[in-house]
Amino acid sequence: MQALELIISDIRAETPLIRTLHLRAPGGNSLPPFSPGAHLRVSIPGLADARCYSLVTFATDAAGFDAPPSYRLGVRLEADSSGGSRYMHGLAVGDTISVTGPKNDFPLHAATAGEAETVLIAGGIGITPIASMASALQAAGRPWSMHYSGRSIDQLAFRDELATLAGSALHLHADDDPDTRLDIGSLLDHLSPSQHLYVCGPKGMIDAVIDGARTRGWPASHVHFELFAAAAPLAGDRPFELELRQSGQVLTVPADKTILEVLEEAGCDPMYDCKRGECGVCTATVLEGEPEHRDYFLSDAEKASGKLIQICISRAKSARLVLDL
Repeated sequence: MQALELIISDIRAETPLIRTLHLRAPGGNSLPPFSPGAHLRVSIPGLADARCYSLVTFATDAAGFDAPPSYRLGVRLEADSSGGSRYMHGLAVGDTISVTGPKNDFPLHAATAGEAETVLIAGGIGITPIASMASALQAAGRPWSMHYSGRSIDQLAFRDELATLAGSALHLHADDDPDTRLDIGSLLDHLSPSQHLYVCGPKGMIDAVIDGARTRGWPASHVHFELFAAAAPLAGDRPFELELRQSGQVLTVPADKTILEVLEEAGCDPMYDCKRGECGVCTATVLEGEPEHRDYFLSDAEKASGKLIQICISRAKSARLVLDL
């Protein structure tokens, strides 16, 4: 990914909690191209890991993706922010930020003759990659529809731009309105497994779409998602002993840390990328013990075998876990 120093040229409040930042190259040149679903990794002062923010565009021509004059990021101020969203909301026009990218872990599928309507599902700030997908589908003349949900209508960002882009293809849903509240089961009941689903939003929404599609016969290749939230402790998590068979090291993984974090603290150099259990880069072989799978990468059969684990997010059900590391 390319490293860039970008200047904030404009900031707009989209909702009480969501703002968009427009970024330009210092010389005003066109920026590197990106594809719908792509994101930038933004360096946050004081934080070891960069934060990922999806690129938003409502351009309906190829130039908006191929030679963008600026980038646009949507950022929601999180109440439990670890520093990323607070930093982004504290920036001002004229400030410079360091980014790498664009990178796309959430690409659109290629067009096919006579393809069924693509269904886009967004929750809250998950609208950012979904909006760019809608723009690309509209530009290409491909059939699509969008379901966008939030706690209330006034918390749904980009409503005017989405309405202009989508027209009747846009369906807005509010949790506080029984008449419009999104019912994922009912939505899927009226769709076909031949359709591609794209979902980005809270973990609960993504899990509901994945599970609902699976039980209704959707092939995994037609269910696409992106979850930017990293691993977080769950109620009932307990520490466990971790043995690395190749090196002979024995470590303790506390309830509030991941295997990956403990390995890095111990001076190891494990391979990883997303830290969300989506990409599969951190897959390790389990030699002893029972893993507790929390990833989205392994198949049901692989999880049932107990022989593989995603060390960025999954844990151990057993008191001891031995990995081939």
